[in-house]
Amino acid sequence: MKKTTAALDAKAFSKRDTMISLIIIGMLFFIFGFVSWVNAILIPYFKVACELNHFQSYLVTFAFYIAYFVMSVLSSYLLKAIGFKNGIMCGFLVMAAGAFIFIPAALFRVYEVFLVGLFTIGLGLAVLQTAANPYITILGEKERAAQRISIMGICNKGAGILAPVLFAAVILKATDNELFASLANMDDGEKAAALDTLIRRVIIPYAILGIVLIGLGTIVRMSPLP
Repeated sequence: MKKTTAALDAKAFSKRDTMISLIIIGMLFFIFGFVSWVNAILIPYFKVACELNHFQSYLVTFAFYIAYFVMSVLSSYLLKAIGFKNGIMCGFLVMAAGAFIFIPAALFRVYEVFLVGLFTIGLGLAVLQTAANPYITILGEKERAAQRISIMGICNKGAGILAPVLFAAVILKATDNELFASLANMDDGEKAAALDTLIRRVIIPYAILGIVLIGLGTIVRMSPLP
């Protein structure tokens, strides 16, 4: 019954509301791709800044994607309880909380806290993906659902191209290769200070990301999504 009602609500949408809703869903798919591909930069970055071995550095990816496994079934219960639209808003807020966890993690250079932040971001992203996919089929004509799915795929892959470039431009510097090479010749105090400075570069980008995610959650809550 709820499925039918949702489908009817979507069909009753004006073209303007449908277009706004599709833009919002496209934005969600862009976020999926952007956040996922940033991990490609974080792995080598954390390896140097937190002095990790290979196993520890690849836990960055594990902590992020294991959240999908944990939240995959739970997401369906959450969305059933609070609705898909509220679920998307909650997903954004959970992701924002994960982004803000990066601030104390960077201030104290604690690798395990970074993993908690990544896991939290993954939880929120799992909720978003569970909620966003069904919208593609009900927003617009059923016969054009495949076309809409393809467009969302472009949004996702476009973010995958942009994320590493943008993140690298914000976090990495041209002089980093010299810094990395000189770390071995520093004493413990100098090395700790250099690594603290290096890891704290993530504070501003992730603080901004958290604020943006809260803003997106608010936009979704006020949007015409059915």
